[in-house]
Amino acid sequence: MTTRIDTRFEKLKAEGRPALVTYFMGGDPDYDTSLKIMQALPGAGSDVIELGMPFSDPMADGPAIQMAGQRALKAGQTLSRTLDLARDFRKGDNETPIVLMGYYNPIYIYGVERFLVDAREAGIDGLIVVDLPPEMDEELCLPALKAGLNFIRLATPTTDDKRLPRVLSNTSGFVYYVSMTGITGSAIADTTKVNAAVDRIKSHTDLPICVGFGVKTAEQARAIGKSADGVVVGTAIVNQIANTLDANNQATSDTVESVATMVRGLATGVREARLAPAE
Repeated sequence: MTTRIDTRFEKLKAEGRPALVTYFMGGDPDYDTSLKIMQALPGAGSDVIELGMPFSDPMADGPAIQMAGQRALKAGQTLSRTLDLARDFRKGDNETPIVLMGYYNPIYIYGVERFLVDAREAGIDGLIVVDLPPEMDEELCLPALKAGLNFIRLATPTTDDKRLPRVLSNTSGFVYYVSMTGITGSAIADTTKVNAAVDRIKSHTDLPICVGFGVKTAEQARAIGKSADGVVVGTAIVNQIANTLDANNQATSDTVESVATMVRGLATGVREARLAPAE
């Protein structure tokens, strides 16, 4: 079946531009503010939304996303409430793709079969589960594909040509290229190396390639978007949320609009990525 992710990337390919993929942590700093942020993203220029599932023991997240997860958990966010976010978002938007991103533990505890039924019903289109390698496809990947959800895999600079076909097996929706080794929020990668890596991955698959980890500005988004099919921004958005909170980590009147303003700037960069330079 065709998911919203497939439809969105087909549309963007026809338009000749890359996607802006935006990540935020579900429930950060609280449910209501998080929902307002999610609702504001498409209008600000987000093409695909990555919805973070807070987890108490993340292994690949940098300090900013770890803190966002802690704020969300403290505010009472659970996997069930994260699905509620998607469900509430879908009441006003049935087109923007939603990808759940996080770790397998909360899904395992929830129950895989129950989770997949509830995720589909809530309007989820795809999953990124960072701690499930291809060797564990029977745990979640294959059941997710059978349930009609895209299972999006991560490729990294250390994923060589021998390993890449295994990583790409059963991958659908798009491939998430992590542009550097290390944790989220690290310094921006060398765009020349990123472009070469995107070309290499494209020689193995027809799936869209989205690049993330470290993109913070419209200029960086523009540079990455020249070769990638999508630009993923996460830590910068999470930091923008954190920077607007009060001393008690509560949302302020600026929280939602400041995120929307940042995303509008990033969207401008992405949309300019393939424009011919003025003579």
